[in-house]
Amino acid sequence: MNASRTRVQRRPVHGVFLLDKPIGLSSNDALQKVKWLLRAEKAGHTGTLDPLATGVLPLCFGAATKFSQLQLDAPKTYEALVHLGATTTTGDAEGEVLQTWEVDTQALTSENLAAVAARFTGPISQVPPMYSALKRDGKALYEYARAGITLEREPRAVTILHLTLSRVEEEQAYVALKMTVRCSKGTYVRTLAEDIGQALGYGAHLRSLRRIETGGIDLSRCISLQTLEATPDAERLQTVLPVDTLLAAHTRVTLDGDNAGRFLSGLRRRGEWADADAVAVYGEEPPALLGVAHIRARELIPDRLLSPVEIQQILEGTPRPQASGILETS
Repeated sequence: MNASRTRVQRRPVHGVFLLDKPIGLSSNDALQKVKWLLRAEKAGHTGTLDPLATGVLPLCFGAATKFSQLQLDAPKTYEALVHLGATTTTGDAEGEVLQTWEVDTQALTSENLAAVAARFTGPISQVPPMYSALKRDGKALYEYARAGITLEREPRAVTILHLTLSRVEEEQAYVALKMTVRCSKGTYVRTLAEDIGQALGYGAHLRSLRRIETGGIDLSRCISLQTLEATPDAERLQTVLPVDTLLAAHTRVTLDGDNAGRFLSGLRRRGEWADADAVAVYGEEPPALLGVAHIRARELIPDRLLSPVEIQQILEGTPRPQASGILETS
């Protein structure tokens, strides 16, 4: 006899959920969990965090998925604990130890650490790690690595905007450094930790990694998965922030009814506006986000638009089904 199972009744949800991702979950697993809890129809995340990593992970729902690339491209800030004096197969604590060194802790002065940090600040080149999700011939690099295959990888240019290193003085079973780094997209913090260890004369790997900020969104605004699970179903939608949470750095332009309708049809509008690369465009009546654009020579040029259905659903609020799900026999 087949067991009964509950089929979740999906609903349109438009907005951003700011998750403090727990350790042990992949970004996609975390996304699917939140999507299920919100009973959302459409969802996407804004860049992956390794299962080992925790911290800020904006999750986009409905119309907000149109703007997820903004967070993918945004600089990010991390706090990491670096194990100095040992390398691993994966560059982090999940791998097997390859080699160890005796670390001269007397040489780890604040001046020496600052000098090494300065060497890695600004534009740098990184070789992507084998244990990464980069694809080669349709397979992720980590799949090759798990099979014992190492492939040549081309160095990539990234930018380290800010970097500090300090010795962790608490008693540890190993010599630990605290690393705080703000970096461009595409930066591998594991690789940065390994390269810093090499610059100090030892191997190194990551013990922990926490994203504390991305694109102006910090941990203070994030909600844990445990908190969302404990929130009654009827109140969970209140944890979803408006779509334009992702557009805080955009210049705001408001259009009257006639111009708003034409803009939503993809037509350029003219006005007394200064040039701008990132513009959030709103309708005046009713007040609603219409999309994003850029301005050149006093022309407002559409880039990504919400659909009339999305706008209507946002204005009316997400419809709530009468029941949280129906029982389906399979």
